[in-house]
Amino acid sequence: MKRNPPRLVFWETTSRCNLKCVHCRRTNVPERGDELYELPTEEFKAILGSLKGEGRPPMVVFSGGEPLMRPDLPELLGFAKEHGIPFAIATNGALVDEAMTKMLASYGPHRISVSIDGSRASTHDNFRGQEGSFDKAVNALKLFRAAGISTQINCSVSTKNVAERDEVVALARELGVDALHFFLLVPVGCGAELPDTMRLGAENYEEFLNWLMVQQGGQSHSHHSIHSHHPATTGMEIRATCAPHQTRIVRQKVAASSPEFAGRTAQMRGCLAGSAIAFISHKGEVFPCGYLPVPAGDLRKQNFWDVWENSEVFKTISDPDELKGKCGVCEYRVICAGCRARAFGTTGDYMGQEPYCLYEPKAKAKK
Repeated sequence: MKRNPPRLVFWETTSRCNLKCVHCRRTNVPERGDELYELPTEEFKAILGSLKGEGRPPMVVFSGGEPLMRPDLPELLGFAKEHGIPFAIATNGALVDEAMTKMLASYGPHRISVSIDGSRASTHDNFRGQEGSFDKAVNALKLFRAAGISTQINCSVSTKNVAERDEVVALARELGVDALHFFLLVPVGCGAELPDTMRLGAENYEEFLNWLMVQQGGQSHSHHSIHSHHPATTGMEIRATCAPHQTRIVRQKVAASSPEFAGRTAQMRGCLAGSAIAFISHKGEVFPCGYLPVPAGDLRKQNFWDVWENSEVFKTISDPDELKGKCGVCEYRVICAGCRARAFGTTGDYMGQEPYCLYEPKAKAKK
């Protein structure tokens, strides 16, 4: 049976970065000139073109590292536009000026996201490892909005900035962004080296997700992402990423009292790694997501669609019957599935149980 194509393909267009974020999924940002920072232009374009496949191509998110550090980025964006491949860009905003904004806008990006990890400059700059990065990120969002580009804020949540969450929402509204996505930290890369005092525990995750539901209010709870074609009906889409158990919380606390809402949550799925999204590394390797370092294939040797259809990693990770521990017997396993990267980071098994979930299934966990 043929698998549904991915909705999103996140592409680490380069491993180079101008910041040193404490929570980055990468443990090493190459600085030597003889290291492979990214695929050469022609190889990149060949893979990009192949993503079109036979039907509508997935949304490609040019990320990094810092994608704006690629000198050939205009050529790559022009190729995507010419071949009808929709794309978005994820940047830290530090390299954005009017000229860069004009260049990016000319290729018609679907959306550009900028990372802002706190409502205060000191909080964000501490996260990002560079003084002044907050002001640059805010300025980038203003420039993008003035150029008519749809904008999104990505905010990584830890104990160091969770108290600023209401102010982050207020800042996002002030800047007029179309979406605000809170990323709940996954313990991989530098994130695995963060002290426990920076990580939200299971109880705090639950509390945060309940708070988020209040913020979302009446907006549609379908699985929005950077590829959404319209912001939520309330004006700004607010959602959590890497928090699949929100689908369980929604079903538990809201769906039972609202038949209309229950219908909208029927298609919700928590972890999309390997089932609706894929990640391509700067070397052309394919992973279920950017936080799960379990290779599924190599696009310097294989076609993307061959990997998507035939990889055992993708087949396994998208099968809820393969889940272990309490995730394997949970009555919400199909819509939630737990964060597979978080399971891998804490148990070494990407099909292990989600470590930051308080819920205890009615059935006993599989050994």
